[in-house]
Amino acid sequence: MDPSTPENAAGDLWVFAYGSLMWRPGFDFVERLPARVLGAHRSLCVLSYIHRGTPERPGLVLGLDRGGTCRGIAYRVRASRRNDTLAYLREREQGTAVYRECMRSVWLSSEPERQVAALCYVVDRDHPQYAGRMSLEDQLRHVRQGHGRSGPNRDYVISTVSELEALGFRDANLHLLVQRLKGAHEPPPAP
Repeated sequence: MDPSTPENAAGDLWVFAYGSLMWRPGFDFVERLPARVLGAHRSLCVLSYIHRGTPERPGLVLGLDRGGTCRGIAYRVRASRRNDTLAYLREREQGTAVYRECMRSVWLSSEPERQVAALCYVVDRDHPQYAGRMSLEDQLRHVRQGHGRSGPNRDYVISTVSELEALGFRDANLHLLVQRLKGAHEPPPAP
């Protein structure tokens, strides 16, 4: 058995969330902690054909892309709920196989800070839905046009930024995008 797969990892399952899983996990968990992963960053780099867009009018959603650091949420799921959680997440996240499912080291913001292996959904750069780095104008166009099974793409981006703010995090690119979506062109005053 390969312990690096989520089915075979020992004990409870940790899941790292960096997008909609932060504010709408959809599975049972027993612990929720701010966390960070090194070597990957949150990026609005995935064309959405199902949840926030269609193939004809794709939206744009987040992927965990290589390089940098990403702050998000880690959820601890009881071992007894592992299979149900994995089935749910695979249905939700793997509809078009644009993400690679993997176990990564995640640092939990706890006292003391500790490291755990967590399930992560990392973008597959070779997948046709990988959009890479887009200009702000291209991002705005996709987000404004996108509407899929889970609702308007605009709501997805705004909800993600709201959750980041609630956690005390700031993502400069996403915050700028939300300002533009809401019609504000000037940065807000410093706190």
